[in-house]
Amino acid sequence: MNPICELLNTEYPILQGAMARIADAPLAAAVSNGGGLGIIASGGETKDWLIDEIDKVRALTDKPFGVNLMLLSPNIDDLVEVICHKKVPVVTTGAGNPGKYIAQMKAHGVTVIPVVASVALAIRVERAGADAVIGEGLEAGGHVGEMTTMTLIPQLVDALKIPVLAAGGIGDGRGIAAAFMLGALGVQVGTRFVVANECTVSDNYKKAILKAKDSDTVTTGRSTGHPVRVLKNRLTKQVLTLEKNFADPEEIARLCTGRLYDAVKLGDMDMGSVMSGQIAGLISKEQAAAEIIKEMFEEAEKIYENRVSICRARGTVSRDGEKP
Repeated sequence: MNPICELLNTEYPILQGAMARIADAPLAAAVSNGGGLGIIASGGETKDWLIDEIDKVRALTDKPFGVNLMLLSPNIDDLVEVICHKKVPVVTTGAGNPGKYIAQMKAHGVTVIPVVASVALAIRVERAGADAVIGEGLEAGGHVGEMTTMTLIPQLVDALKIPVLAAGGIGDGRGIAAAFMLGALGVQVGTRFVVANECTVSDNYKKAILKAKDSDTVTTGRSTGHPVRVLKNRLTKQVLTLEKNFADPEEIARLCTGRLYDAVKLGDMDMGSVMSGQIAGLISKEQAAAEIIKEMFEEAEKIYENRVSICRARGTVSRDGEKP
């Protein structure tokens, strides 16, 4: 069995990305019911909201699920208490080092999988007791680091003893196959699940993803220390102009405050923050979450079988897939 499937008790080695304001109970439950691990995104939410979403997920699925914790959240201590009290099976973390919380969560039976953007942070969380890491490249939507998935994943694999999952730029079977060739044992996918039937974002948001081309995303906020990948619109033009003119980071923050909500809930594609990965250019249809998962892994398996067949024809592997 795949080590990630064994760790998470899932059919497929895939986690749904923790997209703030987007990844709620209906989407998380649909992904879990489809054989992956659905994730509730708690960033920007209250303790009571998280309790309600956990209860909703458990009413919609008997499969494992997870919660993402944004470590910069001002109420992070309260959210960790909820995780422990509600005995959430899996937690992913972002925006910092979860070291001070890992032992507390693991004592309550929680599997802890931090999202990392560098080898240095990955080594620290491994030492603190993390069960695995998600290496996320700058191709991803939302808050991003500086390294690409292609360069980050093999370096994480070489540096760590715990399993590595890949995220960023993965939206079909080719991406999954590539991630495994880089040494990852599983993947995290975000943007493609935005257009899942069960995702509750505004229709305008889904349409924007489906219409996006390869060069329609941009990273804003680098001058503030919190770069974010989003679809280009009037808001991004204003932010990039402010950054070009060395504006005060607080002015940029004021302009961007509440814009994700405007995009997700109100459907404002002009001045909303439409977070999306570069993979949006490959997404062309809405599907059920379970169908997305099945389609991606069937494609990945066919790619692997095709490559093995080519190698066999060249005499570089034997019939069992190993070198002769």
